[in-house]
Amino acid sequence: MSVLSDPHTLRRSAAGICLLAAPLVYVAGLVADPAIRQGGDTVGVYGRYPEQVSVSASLLHWSWVLLIPGIIGMIHLIRHRGVLFGHVAGGLALLGVVNFSGLMLGDFFYARLERALPPAEGAMLADEALADAGARLGFQIPGFAGLLGLFLLGLALAHARHAPWWSPFAMLAGILGAPIFPIGTSVGGLLYLAGSGVIGLRLLRMTDVEWSGEAVVQEAADKPVGENLADTR
Repeated sequence: MSVLSDPHTLRRSAAGICLLAAPLVYVAGLVADPAIRQGGDTVGVYGRYPEQVSVSASLLHWSWVLLIPGIIGMIHLIRHRGVLFGHVAGGLALLGVVNFSGLMLGDFFYARLERALPPAEGAMLADEALADAGARLGFQIPGFAGLLGLFLLGLALAHARHAPWWSPFAMLAGILGAPIFPIGTSVGGLLYLAGSGVIGLRLLRMTDVEWSGEAVVQEAADKPVGENLADTR
């Protein structure tokens, strides 16, 4: 059976590949961002380099989108330990990455406003738009809450023995530190890739039986009746 026709293999592979690809696309998007590369006073930078902003915002958008299959794959592995905690954390993480993806549209507006108007005026208008209560409550706060959810989901996965204890710390530190160019981008990118990638590799190396949970069910079924009864006490 091919990968595309086997649902277990397809879902497991998609989740693992996305967890490996998301950090790489994230760092690429940050490196393409002219304001992050320049640092300091960035007013007018987006207006001078709209093409670079377009590439950067698109890559950052896809870096968040790619996390969605990965997060779903992480949630799927939490079956016996911390199930409720892991699913709540996973839902919060999904909410966050979707909102961060939507926020990337703001970069396009900064670029066009700073180009069509005096740079300071264009940047001020864009700042005012993103400072709107709806933008803060609907996108920014849920986005950062989603990062907390991703961290907690990683802890739940570590508790379920499907990830090393350090992976959620590396992911969160990498995501937050990577926008600090250039050292933070290098170190943070490596941390993000290490934390997310170790989970992605485990998914890719996992058998479909382990992924589906059938191995645990079969192990329980193979135990003697008396041993099964003892386990339920």
